[in-house]
Amino acid sequence: MANPARRAGLYLLGTAVVMLVYAVLYQLGMARLEGIDVRFIESLHVVAETFTTVGYGEQAAQWESTAMLALMIAMQFTGVALIFLTLPAFVLPLFAEALASGPPREYDGEDHVVICAFSPTVDTLVTELGARGQPYVVVESDPDTVEELQADGVEVVQGDPEDGDTLSAVSADDADAVVAAAGDETNASVILAAQHVAPETRVLSLVEDESHADYHRYAGADELIQPRNVLGESLAGKASSAVSTDLDGAVEIAADLEISELLIQPGSPLDGSTIGGCGVHDLQGTHIVGAWFRGEFVSPPGPNRVIDEYTVLLVVGPEDGVEAMKRRSLAEDNPPQGHITVAGYGVVGSAVAEAITAAGLSVTVVDIEDQPGVDVVGDVTDPMTLEDADLASSEAIVLALSDDTTALFAALVAKQVAPETGIIARANEDDSTPKLYRAGAKYVLSLPTVSGRMLASKLLDEEVITPETQVEVVRREAPALVGRTLGQADVRARTGCTVIAVERGGRTLTSVGPDLRVRDGDTLVVAGDDDAIDAFAELAT
Repeated sequence: MANPARRAGLYLLGTAVVMLVYAVLYQLGMARLEGIDVRFIESLHVVAETFTTVGYGEQAAQWESTAMLALMIAMQFTGVALIFLTLPAFVLPLFAEALASGPPREYDGEDHVVICAFSPTVDTLVTELGARGQPYVVVESDPDTVEELQADGVEVVQGDPEDGDTLSAVSADDADAVVAAAGDETNASVILAAQHVAPETRVLSLVEDESHADYHRYAGADELIQPRNVLGESLAGKASSAVSTDLDGAVEIAADLEISELLIQPGSPLDGSTIGGCGVHDLQGTHIVGAWFRGEFVSPPGPNRVIDEYTVLLVVGPEDGVEAMKRRSLAEDNPPQGHITVAGYGVVGSAVAEAITAAGLSVTVVDIEDQPGVDVVGDVTDPMTLEDADLASSEAIVLALSDDTTALFAALVAKQVAPETGIIARANEDDSTPKLYRAGAKYVLSLPTVSGRMLASKLLDEEVITPETQVEVVRREAPALVGRTLGQADVRARTGCTVIAVERGGRTLTSVGPDLRVRDGDTLVVAGDDDAIDAFAELAT
């Protein structure tokens, strides 16, 4: 079937031919039937008046013969049919299509980030970029997704991210970077297109399967981001911390300043205590700057908040102070057995198992498919499978599953089969994180959050120290706060962030209080969740 423009063109051409034929017939009819000579333009004028039903003027009184009147009747019905019946079907859709506000197809800018294409990871990334004022444009082929993104205020164009013409239309050659954030095969195609259109623009690529990394390098990617491996290692670190007094997972901020997330074991000295009564104030320079209470992040937690096995403390201080808090988070009467169960043996699960084994701990791997490395084959949502894996003997189970619905149900089953076993989970969608906490998980880490932060840390002029944790710790200057004390700026109340250190003149100031005045050239080290960090970025600039 012809497209709307072609159909409309044929309609207009046919209408013109019909009008010309009627004009000739009218001129002949008036000459032979009425004995009146009229010019052709006058005949055409009468046809136009008839078709548009505006009237017939001075010539209507001259139609006396039956044949002439019959011609005018035929002309009138033809005009009505063409103008009022056929016109809406052929021409009006064309005008409606032309007047409709279609999705944008190009983006004119420079020093922006071209993101191909939209995903939960990109959702996190554009939030980070937008909060820091970094221009970006998302290239997405699905029109429904484009419409939704436009409604949400996301800068987006519709087009094929693998097409060089599309990348040219979004000024990829003037961009700061091109981010390939689709599947591995699509990303390879995007890299090749970007290399052809914008060879001088750096290209970052997300890699889901480690075995595909070399292909992305061959295609021309400047940097590879492998969040699944990082996620697996981080989950393994949290699982390992449940059975070890070593300070695994602590992040060194300065020479004598560390920050760590501490999971609380049931029966530990901290279980049942309050923030104010947990003894942290007895450790010089050590502070609890934040805490998760069943997935809710609070910074700073009030002194009367109760700590239990579903609390994760964010502790900052010198190494010995953080280690002391770590020891208090472990159960005294029930020494750990050093065994972890891993559910799911994909990219993340295999990374978890490898990291746990490297830490000298034993691991049981459960997966639905029988493959090398899997110890128990079965459905992790089936209680019999977890009993076959002897889950009750594990200190923790890591749910490294690719489907969040399955992970949620598996968490509920695991709590029934082995109530004392801690649950550490991967979330594939940010919306699943609070659900997993409600299902009994002690610690949840979102793949989109990790991926988005890792990309943001490469793209932004600030260092994201902990992209692979629940909390974000960043270094950034704060020109808007220069000359004001932290108390005057009221950073914590206005943003939810905690300033944990200030880098000044090659030194790191760790005694940070409300009276500390921000100087020109200072770099602030702040901790908070994603929303708090975004709020601080707006406050600081």
